[in-house]
Amino acid sequence: MALFAIGDLHLGLSVDKPMNIFGEMWEKHEEKIKENWIKKISENDSIIIPGDISWATDFDDAVMDLQWIDNLPGKKYLLRGNHDFWWSSLKKMNDRFPSLNFIQNNFYSYKDYGICGTRGWTCPNKISFDSHDRKIFDREVIRLKLSLDEAKNHGYNNIVVAMHYPPTNEDFEMSEFTKIFEEYRVKKVIYGHLHTESSFGAGIKGMVNGVEYILSSSDYLGFDPIEILD
Repeated sequence: MALFAIGDLHLGLSVDKPMNIFGEMWEKHEEKIKENWIKKISENDSIIIPGDISWATDFDDAVMDLQWIDNLPGKKYLLRGNHDFWWSSLKKMNDRFPSLNFIQNNFYSYKDYGICGTRGWTCPNKISFDSHDRKIFDREVIRLKLSLDEAKNHGYNNIVVAMHYPPTNEDFEMSEFTKIFEEYRVKKVIYGHLHTESSFGAGIKGMVNGVEYILSSSDYLGFDPIEILD
């Protein structure tokens, strides 16, 4: 029984969005993910998918992609990414896919860990961060706290956080997100969003002030889920 993660699946079974336009490595990437997933993940395992799940723009078009995920082994925890325009109300998603776990202002449990999260947003930086960004960023900070407080109120002191966006800017400056992680003594933070060799380096990684940061974009992982906890 183990906990894995892989983000940015970018599935498009019902839409015309070939991923190989972003590079040869993306050729038939969903087949690579499925093959690697089945090799290492059993029905007793769990996996976090931190965003950019489907290219669909409405829920009905995303059903095929969600069924594809649902049919793979393991218990799944899904988080919204910036491209997940299909994301609907929790009730609608839970009613259609009761075996999938959608993270939104809530938490789930894995052994003695609470799994929390929120999408996140671009962190304050010197290049591009305006009042619109600030409004969304502040809202995501609130959502993160709601999720964490829910886990803490249920007695979970070991916390794994899933985000889609990196929790710092490219200069790895402290953000409201990282301050909250340290305040709540979060153990691990899993995120995605970053693609290509030129951007992988902009993501915080490893142990920083007692928090382990793990980049889980599918292309960064070679389309192979990474084990987070055993």
